[in-house]
Amino acid sequence: MKKITLVVSAVLFTLGAQAQIMSENFDALTVADYMGTVSPTYWTTWSGATGGAEDVQVTAAQANSGSNSIHFSSTGANGGPQDVVIDFGQQFTDGIVTYESSIYVVAGANAYFNLQATPVIGTTWALNVNADGGMLSIDDGLTANLAVGSYTDATWFTLKIEANLTLNLWKAFVDGVEIGTWTNGVNTLASVDIFPLQGSDFYIDDVSFDQQPFVLPNNNATVSGLNVGSNIVGVDGTPTVTVVNAGVNAITSFDVTIDYNGNQYIENVTGQNLTSTNSMDVVYTTVIPLVAGSLPITATVSNVNAGGADDDPSDDVLASTIDPIVPAAGKMVVGEEGTGTWCPWCVRGTVFMDRFEQDYGDFWAGIAVHNGDPMVVADYDAAIGGLIGGYPSALVDRGPDVDPSAMTNDFFDRLQTAPTAFLSTTSTWDATSRELVVTITADFQAAANDNYKLAVVLTEDGVTGTSSGYNQANAYAGGGNGVMGGYELLPSSVPAAQMVYDHVARAIEPSFGGDATSFPATVASGEVHSKDYTFTLPAEWNENNIHIIGMMMDPAGRVDNASKSGIDGLVSLTDLEQTFKGFSIYPNPATTVATVEIQLEATSDVQLRLIDMSGKEIAARNYGALEISSTIQLNTIDLNAGVYLVELTVNGQRMTKRLVIE
Repeated sequence: MKKITLVVSAVLFTLGAQAQIMSENFDALTVADYMGTVSPTYWTTWSGATGGAEDVQVTAAQANSGSNSIHFSSTGANGGPQDVVIDFGQQFTDGIVTYESSIYVVAGANAYFNLQATPVIGTTWALNVNADGGMLSIDDGLTANLAVGSYTDATWFTLKIEANLTLNLWKAFVDGVEIGTWTNGVNTLASVDIFPLQGSDFYIDDVSFDQQPFVLPNNNATVSGLNVGSNIVGVDGTPTVTVVNAGVNAITSFDVTIDYNGNQYIENVTGQNLTSTNSMDVVYTTVIPLVAGSLPITATVSNVNAGGADDDPSDDVLASTIDPIVPAAGKMVVGEEGTGTWCPWCVRGTVFMDRFEQDYGDFWAGIAVHNGDPMVVADYDAAIGGLIGGYPSALVDRGPDVDPSAMTNDFFDRLQTAPTAFLSTTSTWDATSRELVVTITADFQAAANDNYKLAVVLTEDGVTGTSSGYNQANAYAGGGNGVMGGYELLPSSVPAAQMVYDHVARAIEPSFGGDATSFPATVASGEVHSKDYTFTLPAEWNENNIHIIGMMMDPAGRVDNASKSGIDGLVSLTDLEQTFKGFSIYPNPATTVATVEIQLEATSDVQLRLIDMSGKEIAARNYGALEISSTIQLNTIDLNAGVYLVELTVNGQRMTKRLVIE
């Protein structure tokens, strides 16, 4: 396999009249047996070559039950060479599929596996499972953190994935505790691929699999997803509850109730025609204030078709627990990504950098440091290149090198780390000379010294170009390497005319390592220090799209804290965020209708354009003045499958997101 990967299991299949079952505990096998050799019907490898380096051997070094298990590890920069496939023997498209295995992650290591959706390996990824640093996360290539749970290194835990393919209702459990319920982007299953990443070291034992039919009641609704809209205390979330018609008859109305922190939040939904097995997202008209601490939260669907209880009340409630992050006061986290238009895997970095900006923009300063393309900043590129093992890679507050898809753990860890100083920036802009003077100020909350250093980075959003150097190589073309934010629907070389680059590093002053003259030899808590840095912006840079990122490095070279702002006196994207907090599109991918939810803090003028990837305008409308938390419905039923751009103009400033039509 040529993609990020991790953990999973073993199999022995037996056939029943209505179910297919597999189980394997490896205890009847001999240590050093290759699974592809002793069980060739169900075990193979990505290439099909068994009994060698790509295969996995039975070991007695660890076991959850009995004496044996299988072991996966890799130290190579690209992972592998193990790349083991468990073939289910067919593609499952309906019924309830349950997959379970016990996993042991060696201390300090990681683990990964994916579920393949089609019988031809490498055609479509259904699911990715990553375990690293005590956190297990599941994504479908489109949506990160569909399920998130914790585990303990060097301790066996059991992971179960239950997929109701009839309803597209997926659940995950760690040691019997549900960690997530969701609607998956791809709703079929055919095999498992186990591919150890660099730094992987894990064991698998006690694998089981089964598929059972699912019979629909007449009148039944169930909750398949609950997104509270935030996972950080102090950031109020606008909840979205996904309701599935899990019955035969159409649903025209229902109520949804969220219970959290002693409060109930109710939405009454009417005027619908939700047909059998289809789902809809209910976007709340109110926000939920998150509080510190682990608290239960439930979403309940009731009063279906104004008839009281439905035919199966057992599936009316989705119960979970949320424990939102409490950010350290004044903390902003920096993410620096090594990328390049020549790098086919770097579109993964693009997707995840955009997600972090969308989800955590108030606490996150993203910087895309380009290599080998027209957007390169030579000294910045050279410094980042010495700290990463390949492209794409990311540094979170200049910590260890991680894949951009795996920044979440480091981000949350750093967000809770109290900074030594609060940072802020002000600026003076001369439009004639295009000179920008940035003043960065550090307000110390703890004692420090002159080994702390300041630096200022300029980034630009909305960067485009016409030369071939702006063409983006794309390893996800055709979907063979999984779903990746719509890039699977784009060509292997995305033309420059279709690419817009955000978070682009434009300049860094005075250097990557920071200013050695930033502070005196001793700094007391409560002291405030400032430094000025001067930039001259080339004419082709759009000053309205410039972000100023101030950073302070600690004596070990890590980013202690940061700040993010626009250029003072300009209507920049940062200023725009005071009235416009962003927008989201759901479902995405869409088939018949997509909803654009606009998060406004005040009444604003809004225009929307839908553009295909050739640049052709498909639809456009001026909505005039819209109120807070407005939504726009896009009819997509007549659109061809592909990737489109939704361009939203708010108070004269444009923002763009991709919409995938299936």
